[in-house]
Amino acid sequence: MSKSVRRKGAIKKWIIPLIILGVIGGVLLGGILSSAPGRREVEKLTIGVIDFQKLRDGTYVGKYIGTKDHSRDTKVRATISEGRISEIIILKGALDKQGAPAKLNGGLSIGDLFGKVMKSQSLQVDVISGATLTSKVHLKALENALEQAQRK
Repeated sequence: MSKSVRRKGAIKKWIIPLIILGVIGGVLLGGILSSAPGRREVEKLTIGVIDFQKLRDGTYVGKYIGTKDHSRDTKVRATISEGRISEIIILKGALDKQGAPAKLNGGLSIGDLFGKVMKSQSLQVDVISGATLTSKVHLKALENALEQAQRK
């Protein structure tokens, strides 16, 4: 068998895997580029200061809805009892298939983040490293719920 025939056979073996890798790479790049405006929007989010001394008892629902992309839209329900946050439930957002808070980076969940909020009675808590954007949108949704609970 001549060298040119062997070379052509070797090239044919690599064409399909290379095409598949190229398609996968293109899809991944397209996904990253299409979600970039939404990521930039969330990166710029600021979490306001809520006066936890002025919270009225009750149950309040807050949302974060992105304007550039809806992949991180979030909805939470906060219960205020005796002027303190007593419960925070994620209605839409970082949930697993069973509806429990999904494990994020380091095995932590948004439930852990909200645990810090309830313990400190403040929104000014450290976000989950490696899940900063997800943490921020959930805190923003909670802020929107607590704004409704503030006594004016």
